[in-house]
Amino acid sequence: MPRKRALPVGWYPDTRPECERVIGEFVRGFAPPEGNWVGGIVPHAGWFFSGRAAARVMKTLASAGPVDRVVVYGGHLHGGADPIVYTDDAWDTPLGSQALDKAISQELVSSKLAVAAGRNFADNTVEVQLPFVRYFFPKASAVAVHSPSSDVAIRLGSSIVEIIRERGLKAVYVGSADLTHYGPNYGFSPKGTGAAAVEWVKGENDRSVIDKAVAMDAAGVLQDAQIRHNTCSAGPIASVVASAAKLGVTSGKLIDYYTSYDVIPGSSFVGYAAIVF
Repeated sequence: MPRKRALPVGWYPDTRPECERVIGEFVRGFAPPEGNWVGGIVPHAGWFFSGRAAARVMKTLASAGPVDRVVVYGGHLHGGADPIVYTDDAWDTPLGSQALDKAISQELVSSKLAVAAGRNFADNTVEVQLPFVRYFFPKASAVAVHSPSSDVAIRLGSSIVEIIRERGLKAVYVGSADLTHYGPNYGFSPKGTGAAAVEWVKGENDRSVIDKAVAMDAAGVLQDAQIRHNTCSAGPIASVVASAAKLGVTSGKLIDYYTSYDVIPGSSFVGYAAIVF
């Protein structure tokens, strides 16, 4: 039985026509940069806020050609947690059922690289990405696993590449992470409010972790997140950097960046980066 949608409609549309319409708007006029792209970092705040960045990463990855698997590294796990993998056969999306690679998921569990997600486990970091996976990679199965904010995420990212290689499959790897959560809603306002706070988040706090991700510094991403509080999900970034590094990638590319303040201004806002490897 496929895993059912857990998030309400505000996170992403509930019909195929509306999903297709909105995705078309997100990528209208966007030309993916040329390259043999194998991974990316996407935000997960919900399509209204961060969907544009996520869709453009997915389109860029799809432009490099068809793949057999899409690995989605979800987040929201603290540093001491074990990775959590979905062992279902599929996941319902408005665009149809997204197949999950149950064999790979079960291998992650049996090898003690991850623990299985319960049927009632729900989190936005993976779910909001799956309609994009279904749209841009209609013939690919997915592997969905949450990465903790620790060195375990680096080991996970490298190990999954090996597991997929052993099966003779081609994959792309996606890390789901929002950046700085700033303002009274999040209890983090070191630069007060207003334009100066927004510029600090964009130019310094988010820029710090973006630069480390682009430089393929997975350990630096984990450390930066702990010191600067500039991402809610350092684990997925570390995992996708580790996966890309295992495949021989030496640097990433930032293709989009904005904050929720740019969508709806307010005293509390979140940063979104679109990075490809």
